[in-house]
Amino acid sequence: MREKNILANKWYLYLTEFFAGMSVMAVELGASRLLAPYFSSSQIVWTIIIGTIMIAMALGNIYGGRSADKNPDPDRLYGRILIAAVWIGLIPVVGKYIILGISAVLIFSVSSNYLIWAAFAACMTVFVFPLFLLGTVTPSLAKYTVDSLEENGRTVGNLGAFNTIGSILGTFLPTFVTIPAVGTSVTFLIFAGILLVLALLYFISMRRRSIRMGIGVVLFLLSCILGVSDSFAFWEEDLLYEGESVYNYLQVRENDRSVILSTNVLFGVQSILQKDDGLTGMYYDYALAAPVMAGAGEKPQTDVLILGMGTGTFATQCRRYFGEMQIEGVEIDEKITALARQYFRLPEDIRVTTYDGRAFLHAIDTRYDVIMVDAYQDITIPFQMSSVEFFTLVRDHLKEDGVMVVNMNMRGTREGNINQYLADTICSVFPYVYTVDVAWSTNRELFASCDAKMTDRLQPEAVKGLDPALAEMMTRVGDGLTAYEAGPYRMTDDKAPVELLGMQVIDDLIGGEVEYYKEIYQEEGIAGLLEQLG
Repeated sequence: MREKNILANKWYLYLTEFFAGMSVMAVELGASRLLAPYFSSSQIVWTIIIGTIMIAMALGNIYGGRSADKNPDPDRLYGRILIAAVWIGLIPVVGKYIILGISAVLIFSVSSNYLIWAAFAACMTVFVFPLFLLGTVTPSLAKYTVDSLEENGRTVGNLGAFNTIGSILGTFLPTFVTIPAVGTSVTFLIFAGILLVLALLYFISMRRRSIRMGIGVVLFLLSCILGVSDSFAFWEEDLLYEGESVYNYLQVRENDRSVILSTNVLFGVQSILQKDDGLTGMYYDYALAAPVMAGAGEKPQTDVLILGMGTGTFATQCRRYFGEMQIEGVEIDEKITALARQYFRLPEDIRVTTYDGRAFLHAIDTRYDVIMVDAYQDITIPFQMSSVEFFTLVRDHLKEDGVMVVNMNMRGTREGNINQYLADTICSVFPYVYTVDVAWSTNRELFASCDAKMTDRLQPEAVKGLDPALAEMMTRVGDGLTAYEAGPYRMTDDKAPVELLGMQVIDDLIGGEVEYYKEIYQEEGIAGLLEQLG
């Protein structure tokens, strides 16, 4: 009789279902935030997360149902919940090390689709087992709550409702409350703690005392001590800032010459501030050709719009070399804008709207001399800002001699690469399109206009009045410009496979970078590779 005390109250079983559903969704969202700094937050990564979690839940449902029929002992269910809680609590402690280890192994052993294989292996290793255990909850609870065939429909319906309501809260709470407030690591710990309390309440009420309870509590407490960290780049020292926003992992680091913003742990510079107030040595210098082409300095006022403002590198460079231009930006991540004011000297009079770039264009009727599109980062290319419809919207917001500049950050070599798709799409909207490759990088700058004379102002004689360093840069851009010849590739709102195209380029880039080390690994094994890296 004593064993039935807590389970005699169906509300406890419904609460178990509620918190299990909540935790599953919280772990899924936490998984996306844990993987994003290493693999991006593209649709590909989300597909892998959702797919592997559904596999885990399906297998858990099957096992849970068979286990409940074979041995309907609630101790087994709450024991699994206890193990799931401890595992989830350990994710902030060891998860990032596992992800980096998997990445290091696969980067030398996988020749294609690296992003897919690495993200899939990470998900399978880190997240599948605890969610498999949580997948056993629903069929097991159905066994314990159904008293008679007359009420089994209502009882199972109630369980489903509690699971769904919990899942809804588990979707909204991490995104809008816990991750912005306390970070991804603490979010894992919060929901692991909820599951742990759920299991402990059961065992304590049933007068169960076991070593596994003590071990579970100790491991969870150790996780709380060791796992409370928002550092994804744990090998970095003296970062100015590391944290998370609703949209991004954010890292600000500083050296003797510059301050740099990155939104990815392993690669990528999203924005940079040169302390000597000079040129950046990056694609921003090439992009300065757009205001020159649009006649900046020759007009009473030059209006510039930046879609994907970041920390305002292009804006501050425009002000530095062209004077008091009218500049405004659109940045979807308001935390990046705050970092721009704090660390990157973004002038207070440059207005930044927290909004999606395309939605912003729909909401205004202003026309600009220059529109810069710089919303692409690694594989995360918003499809809605890569289509014919989007570039048509940009063209309609340019003045007659206005110029659009697009930073295409993944220069591919194979036929049908992402840059070809983007350039061909733009060519279907603008009559005059030119490209130039950025030296020592994978970036390519594209300039588009309806003005046939857009490149005339880049002639050597025309740039003499500019700052000497800028004039030299503009001459280099002018010499490197190539009139783009349109091909057959085009993206629309209905069909824009930007993630797959971007992944192809990343595979090529990784293959080129690690080919030397792959040969060492194949010939001398891991010992030779470690010796070479050392």
